[in-house]
Amino acid sequence: MKMAMGLACITCAATIAFAAPPARQVLLDPNEIGKAPVTTWPTFNGDYSGQRYSTLTQISPANVTRLTQQWAYKITDVGAQRGAPVPVIKCTPLLVDGVLYITIPDHVWALDARTGTPLWHYDWIDHGGHLVGQRGVGIWKTTVFFLTPDNWLVALNASTGQELWRKNFADARKQYFSTSAPLVVKNHVIVGVGGDAMDMPGFLDSFDPATGDLQWTWWSTPRKGDPALKTWPNESTSDHGGGMTWMPGTYDPELNLLYWPTGNTNPVFAGQGRPGANLWTEAIVALDLDTGKLKWYFQVSPHDTHDFDNTTAPILFDRIVEGKPRKLLAQAARNGYFVTLDRATGKYLTVKPFVPLDYSSGLSPQGEPTPIPDKDPTVGGSINIVNATNWQAPAYNPKAGLFYVNSIEGKAIYYLTDNSAQPSGYGGTGDGIGHSEHVLQAIDPITGNATWKHAYPNLNNAPTTLGPSILTTAGNLVITGDDQKNIIIYSADKGEIMWHHEMNANESSGLITYLLDGKQYILFGAGDSLYAWSLPR
Repeated sequence: MKMAMGLACITCAATIAFAAPPARQVLLDPNEIGKAPVTTWPTFNGDYSGQRYSTLTQISPANVTRLTQQWAYKITDVGAQRGAPVPVIKCTPLLVDGVLYITIPDHVWALDARTGTPLWHYDWIDHGGHLVGQRGVGIWKTTVFFLTPDNWLVALNASTGQELWRKNFADARKQYFSTSAPLVVKNHVIVGVGGDAMDMPGFLDSFDPATGDLQWTWWSTPRKGDPALKTWPNESTSDHGGGMTWMPGTYDPELNLLYWPTGNTNPVFAGQGRPGANLWTEAIVALDLDTGKLKWYFQVSPHDTHDFDNTTAPILFDRIVEGKPRKLLAQAARNGYFVTLDRATGKYLTVKPFVPLDYSSGLSPQGEPTPIPDKDPTVGGSINIVNATNWQAPAYNPKAGLFYVNSIEGKAIYYLTDNSAQPSGYGGTGDGIGHSEHVLQAIDPITGNATWKHAYPNLNNAPTTLGPSILTTAGNLVITGDDQKNIIIYSADKGEIMWHHEMNANESSGLITYLLDGKQYILFGAGDSLYAWSLPR
């Protein structure tokens, strides 16, 4: 049984306060987190829907060419990290009471949103875990929650950065590591884990935000006595089966359901030792918020052998379908399939490729893709698609009725390096080959068809580099970037380029927008710097 460990002195941490204190006490009402973000951006996706949609219209196609940089904050007090030679901001910044919170692995900063001036800096010394990235913090009342690479949930005072408590929820010695942003819903702080090198099971934990007490754990592979074990050869294989919970999920307050994407199956490329669909890896799962009990699942990649981590956010939206209102969920999955489900039942409406595919023989009666065994990795190499998407956030604009995703159309060759009957670890490898095309797509989630596309030049012929996260607004804007250091704004309905600007690095974080002192800002990270843009006074 996994236990959450309490306070311990194995790790040192420090908070550095700068000369200017926060202008006022930071306080976030938990009931405000799920509402449309206007003067705040209080959670990873802005609200619980995952839409990354803002109702703000001050910045519009009529004036977007007047955008001007207001300030920039560059990380100068952190040097090379283990496996990361330079800092890269991969978080989605949060904004509460005029204070911005940004992260990189082991570090949290609070910044004055009006000037970018640092207010405090929290520095963690880790004892393991990968420093591949850090996606941001969660906020509840006066507390900021941060996940460390070595799997500590750390609670900080939002105004001062003072550490309040810490809980260790996974063992870094077993190759678990954490990169996610905690998701705060009511009186729950939901945290997930990463790690697929040592064949461990994934899970979600829910903690009490006031005390740090463990409330429930959901495992992403079935336990003894669960009928889902029939999708694995035996309990031991399931218990080493992966399904990491890398990225934050979404939430429907009316149904009280969490929707979480689960990661790749283990061993990653070698599937011969785990015949079966391998639930609940590579799936979208619906969990009861208060108990963590599974309500339904949809497996996007049954028996995955290509590292198709199903980490892309499942976006929640409501539409009229055949004359009836429907509560829906859509995802552009990393395996190249676009799916739209009924989010109350998990039944599918649409399952359709959004990049060229040739590895599936069709769909099951449940709408789940059926893999072709001949496409599995082999010792001599087998051709399949590159990852069509990755962790970078998509978006949905309810006014345009379109789902936006940065995608890659290309091929990779996958090798099997462990052809034994009981493989372990990765068991293989894959790498992109030939030319790939990077495409921003606007997809009708009811039909699965692209309404418009924008293909990037891909001048560097990078086969697996994906475009950044996406933001969309009621001002008919879609904001994202390419791999040539450009930040680009399109019209949401037609995909026309409205404005672009070359930065010093590729846009690397989640974009946000908010109203501060009556003025709409667009904020994003590019490499080691955070940039705030707005219209001139």
